[in-house]
Amino acid sequence: MFNVMQNLNWISIVLATLSLSLLGGVWFTVLFGKAYALALGKEGSSKVKPAPIYILGLLICGLVTTIAMAILIYAFEIESYVDAIVFGGIVGLGLLASTTINTGINPNIPRPLVYGLVSGSYFLLSGLLASIILVAMK
Repeated sequence: MFNVMQNLNWISIVLATLSLSLLGGVWFTVLFGKAYALALGKEGSSKVKPAPIYILGLLICGLVTTIAMAILIYAFEIESYVDAIVFGGIVGLGLLASTTINTGINPNIPRPLVYGLVSGSYFLLSGLLASIILVAMK
C-alpha cells in the first residue's frame, strides 16, 4: 500500500512546498503579521529580519509535510479534486491546525487562541492547497 515512492511526482512536491512557503510568507507578514505578533506578545517591537534557520527550517518542514501528503495521496489513490479537498481538509484541520493550536496552548504563548486562529487557519489552507496541487499534477 505505501510502496509508492517511485510513483511520486517530485515536481508537484517542490511546487506545493514552494507554494506553501510563499503563502506562509504573505500570511504571517502582510495579511496577519500584526495579529501574529500580538499572539506571540511581540506587538510594537521593531521588525527583525528572521534568522536563516527560521526560513530554511520552515521550508524543510513544509517539504516533509508535502512528501507525507503525497505518499498518502498515492497510497489512498486520491484522484478527484473533491477527494483532494476532503483529504486536504482532514490533514489541514485534523493534523496540522490541531497540532498548531495544541502547541499554542502553553505558558510561553501569551495569546494562545489568537495564535491558534492565525496559525491554524494557515495550516488548514496549506493542507488544502498542497492536496489540490499534488492531485492536479498526479
